[in-house]
Amino acid sequence: MQLTPRLVLMLSTPPLMWACNAVVGRLAIDSIGPLWLNALRWVVAFALLLPLGWAALGTARARAQIRERWQVLAILGLIGVGAYNALQYMALRTSTPLNVTLIASSSPVWTLLIGALPYGAVPTRQQLAGAVLSLCGVALVLARGEPAALADVRLVQGDLLMLLAIIGWSFYSWMLARPPASMRGAARPAWNWAEFLVAQCVFGVAWAVGAVGLGELVVPTGPIQWSWQLAAAILFVAVGPSIIAYRLWGLAVGEAGPAMAAIFYNLTPLFAAILSAAVIGESPQAFHAVAFGLIVGGIFVSSRTRAQPPRPR
Repeated sequence: MQLTPRLVLMLSTPPLMWACNAVVGRLAIDSIGPLWLNALRWVVAFALLLPLGWAALGTARARAQIRERWQVLAILGLIGVGAYNALQYMALRTSTPLNVTLIASSSPVWTLLIGALPYGAVPTRQQLAGAVLSLCGVALVLARGEPAALADVRLVQGDLLMLLAIIGWSFYSWMLARPPASMRGAARPAWNWAEFLVAQCVFGVAWAVGAVGLGELVVPTGPIQWSWQLAAAILFVAVGPSIIAYRLWGLAVGEAGPAMAAIFYNLTPLFAAILSAAVIGESPQAFHAVAFGLIVGGIFVSSRTRAQPPRPR
């Protein structure tokens, strides 16, 4: 596989958007509960997507196509829309940014493991080496240039929530790359990207809104503290990390494969470190450049060859 400038842009833009989502989300959860933030994010995103993807719902035949595939769409909606960011926002309430980002950066490991077990895609030595190299770069960022700081990591409830989120995201990536028979080839409806995301959001928004109701029963949150900043934050996370990032991620996973996409996902904490430094007024330091080199090196090593998953039958 050759990494063209177009493919690199598609693979690196979602991590940038998701880094912005982490920074904006951390600021927003002081004014709104994490489940509310996730639900409103996807309600707004769904409303913005409807004009682009209305064909997926606008006719009786289109709705029948969704009903026939409701199981896989419900799982995609649960993992990609309803759960991942809800778990991430919840994790930021009970865990530290260091732990949450460290666990999220393990995405390549989980993606390779899940690919090897349920999907039979045996990772190559280059992929494993690239994943390790990239993780070293992420660890350097998280330790702020002092690897001994990683020894102070302690798992708490939020860490386990983020671990569940990233494992689910790895399954989501493989489901996009290796869909079941009803979503593959001629059997797949002729959905464009917006229609496919609308089909997922039909179920994902229901999951997200339902989680708010259940969450309020179990652990009630205070009233939402509305402001223009919060409204702007919700609009941003609904457009950038949701619509734009999900569109590019779907294209990138389909073209580069989930294992390669997972390596690029490791750019997220690097972008987050730079954005966080900008927000609090700190300039990037030398270890940021070293970490970037390690992450890019991991991407290059992994791109030289990739796992050979079984061909669809």
